Amino acid sequence: MINIVFAGGGTGGHIYPGLAVVAELRKKLEDNGISNDKYSIIWIGSKNGLDKDIVEKDGSIDKFVGISCGKFRRYFSVKNFIDFFRIAAGFISSFFILLRLKPVMLFSKGGFVSVPPCFAAKALRIPVFTHECDFSPGLATRLNSRCATKILVSFEKTKSFFSEGKANKVFVTGNPVRPVFYSAEREKGLRFLGLESLSNNNQDRSKDFSSVSETNEKPLLLVLGGSLGAVQINNLIYDTIDWLCESFILVHQTGKADYERFEQLQFSHKNYHPYPFIYSEMPDVMAAADIVLSRAGSNFLWECSVTGRPLVLIPLAGSGTRGDQVENAKFFESQSAAKVLTGESVTSDNLKAVLSEMKDEKVRKNLSENVRKMSVKTKPALTIAELMFENIKEKLPTAVAEL
Repeated sequence: MINIVFAGGGTGGHIYPGLAVVAELRKKLEDNGISNDKYSIIWIGSKNGLDKDIVEKDGSIDKFVGISCGKFRRYFSVKNFIDFFRIAAGFISSFFILLRLKPVMLFSKGGFVSVPPCFAAKALRIPVFTHECDFSPGLATRLNSRCATKILVSFEKTKSFFSEGKANKVFVTGNPVRPVFYSAEREKGLRFLGLESLSNNNQDRSKDFSSVSETNEKPLLLVLGGSLGAVQINNLIYDTIDWLCESFILVHQTGKADYERFEQLQFSHKNYHPYPFIYSEMPDVMAAADIVLSRAGSNFLWECSVTGRPLVLIPLAGSGTRGDQVENAKFFESQSAAKVLTGESVTSDNLKAVLSEMKDEKVRKNLSENVRKMSVKTKPALTIAELMFENIKEKLPTAVAEL
């Protein structure tokens, strides 16, 4: 039995892209005559949190194994002392898990839970591929890169953050996006939202971006605050709700924690449609949107790139973040692929001004075309799966190695 290990977690952003790679890798193995009974894919994630639920719900992983994990903080905290022992426990667990599995390789999608498995793999001389989704590498990726056979990045300019000694290990692949985003359908999204009247004679605006003016309908503005919500964005929506509903059909993912505050507004604003969280329907809902307003996490940006959504970004900033979302947003802005509000520019008046520009179909179409260009021609998940297969192929048993 051939074992292949994936590691990552802590948030869905460190899991969903990895699952996209798993889907493409399984296709690649099958296409080369390697049936499911000849290999097993195991995921190492945090034993706490939602990692296990997300991975097992996807159904593509043969086994999930949870380990202890801790977080490296760049500032003084008593938690650093406690987490040191959690990290050490995670390394010991990972070492013996990998020693027992003897995998042909380990793929890391990041997050601090991926660090102990990567170092354990290096100690056992197991090849490691690590992927960074953001414009600049986070601390986990910087640590994992010391163990990596290949360092995979989403942006060409991210290569400059690594030393010359690692240059030959760095490959630009793009960021993996779940297959469902490539097949997202606007009609399904409108049907889920109860907005079938916007179907525009069944034209697929997710592909040709046809004008809403033909039906005299307002543009559909999708506001995303994540599963927990984004207080800054939610406050802006609350303060400008009257103007927004006069100008747009507003679909708002409030986050579960903040839903109660917005729930009653739908009864006084006919164009307002709040949801605590949209999960499996999100690709179709995104395809239905004319404009998307959100934070600037890399996974989200690549999903928007695949679906060609015009973007207004309010990146997470401040002392609680390393600034990766600001970097991501500014890079998309530099490619004329997004409108960005950050720092002191995040005001109700500035939001109104930017969204007023977005009422113009030509502005939206230009942003849509440019955001699509951000995606590489081939699927990043497929590119990564092919790189992995080349490494796996070298270690396959003789019975299946003659490909």
